[in-house]
Amino acid sequence: MAATNSTTNQRCPATDDSADAETVLGVLNDTACRAILEATTEDTLTATELSEQCAIPMSTAYRKVEELAGAGLLEERVRINTSAKHATEYRRCFDEVLVSVDGGDLEIEMTNDDTENEAGRASHSPIGKTEAESDSSFPYAVADD
Repeated sequence: MAATNSTTNQRCPATDDSADAETVLGVLNDTACRAILEATTEDTLTATELSEQCAIPMSTAYRKVEELAGAGLLEERVRINTSAKHATEYRRCFDEVLVSVDGGDLEIEMTNDDTENEAGRASHSPIGKTEAESDSSFPYAVADD
């Protein structure tokens, strides 16, 4: 059995300002990074699982998840296993990256459509969830070892 401890993780950027446009565009231009983002759209995966699923070497998987987490595109969590072998797992934490040019400066806005409004449709909201909002939507995951 494994559980995900969502209180021990690296959160996505709290505001759009914390996402550096050049860094985000740089990782989005990388084929391995895009494969990892695609793989983590629905599933939370470890670097080993990403290496296997994306057909990239382990060293590349570790390096790319660090780059993606540093750019604010992946959320890190700790998978707690009953066998006492804990692992870091990763999940994409945005739905869209919007790029705009304002006065010659690049601006990045990352959105998350997981939040539903009163009409039951997905709303278009910035990524910056509070810890309480994130914890209530994804408190713990339990899986077989």
